[in-house]
Amino acid sequence: MPRHVRQEENTVHPVPRRVPAALLALLTAFGLAVAITPQGSAFPASTRQAVIDHLASITGRNTISGQHNKEPANLPGQYTQQVKDITGQYPGLWGGDLMFRPEDVANRQRVVDQAKTEWANGSLVALTWHVCTPTGGSGCQFDGGVKTRISDRQFAEVVTDGTALNAAWKRRLDEVVPYLQQLKAAGVPVLFRPLHEMNESWNWWGNRPGPDGGAKLFRITRDHLAGKGLDNLIWVWNVQDNPAGDWAAYYPGAQYVDVVSLDVWYKPYPSQADYQQVQAIAGGKPIAIAEMGKVPNASLLDGQTRWSYFMVWSEQLRGNNSNAEIQAGYFHPRVLNQGEFTIPGGTARGGPITGSGGKCVDVAGAGTANGTPVQLWDCNGTAAQTWTAGGDGTFRALGKCLDVTGQGTANGTPVQLWDCNGSGAQRWQVQSGQLRNQQSGRCLDVPGGNTAAGTRLHVWDCNANAWQRWSTPA
Repeated sequence: MPRHVRQEENTVHPVPRRVPAALLALLTAFGLAVAITPQGSAFPASTRQAVIDHLASITGRNTISGQHNKEPANLPGQYTQQVKDITGQYPGLWGGDLMFRPEDVANRQRVVDQAKTEWANGSLVALTWHVCTPTGGSGCQFDGGVKTRISDRQFAEVVTDGTALNAAWKRRLDEVVPYLQQLKAAGVPVLFRPLHEMNESWNWWGNRPGPDGGAKLFRITRDHLAGKGLDNLIWVWNVQDNPAGDWAAYYPGAQYVDVVSLDVWYKPYPSQADYQQVQAIAGGKPIAIAEMGKVPNASLLDGQTRWSYFMVWSEQLRGNNSNAEIQAGYFHPRVLNQGEFTIPGGTARGGPITGSGGKCVDVAGAGTANGTPVQLWDCNGTAAQTWTAGGDGTFRALGKCLDVTGQGTANGTPVQLWDCNGSGAQRWQVQSGQLRNQQSGRCLDVPGGNTAAGTRLHVWDCNANAWQRWSTPA
């Protein structure tokens, strides 16, 4: 049975879950509280890949219900509770925000604590961030701080390594790292949606198409947070249903995105053209409606079946929907609410990578400095030989990643230990016992099949030689 962390205000009597919407509305009208018997289990500690896999598995069959909770930070579940009051059940996804007003920035811990509670109760966790411009302070008001415009010159500086504004942006990201690390430690994967609606002009990061625009800022953001070891983040890229189109001009690349999402504000529901455009960009990745004002109706849910989740925006729940509309959406046969699905537990497994001559892939001298050579060595069970296979294709030891030096693609390029940064040089695919590097297309290789301890490893054209065969912990 689920471990319910919330304390309910009233004692209610359970009834079968799929109460017809008309009957539920009648019960509600007479002031009769209805509770729904949960059918699933609360979520254990899990991994980002488990959530991604679940979203992929329900695509075309089910859609998870979701509700956003905006400021203030000291009421991080107020709109989710409204769903419960109206339907007798909680959404399958809780949405929160890392906030922008000074008083809310100072109270982010409440948001993180609520995220832990929601996961423990059996709801997915999604975090948006209305982030203040790096040209100003950590806290700001919405108008003039989030909803503002910086110059093209300033934006170019933000996305250029080594500049003052680029450093300021990375410091801004560092401010939320301790909170995201708490969620990682608790085994809570996070559907993380930074820099949302980047095809809109209301925000300082928006309306900047092309490779050096919002897409580049998204890549910088992912690389920086990945370098902090935040492998619990599921990266949700987002645009609004702006009729100007050309949403792909803002896309940072498939290797940087896990879920492709759309905010629907120009109309009540996404059009068929919207639906097709999002799928074309996603290329098979899960898709979602990350913000909307109307609870999905039967026509949307039956006609656009590949949305993996939807999230209704805070005050729009009651401000833009009748109780009957909310109930009909939550009780639609395709919709999954809290307690109606499970996410498997588990953590990334760690262990040796063994290969040629029965020796192990080893970090030379157990060093942790960037550029430390990775070599073949007698297996000894130390941390220098304990590699964790992440769900993102990385192999990690001593807090850093197995990396192809200089992001090189030539035969003979050595491998090393380096800060995890999300690049293709750090992503490996296990194929028939080989470790194929995503960026170079070449395989982890022992030069000439030499089995001497201390032989430095490199990448080489994939071939049938025994010294390209590895046993991994994945």
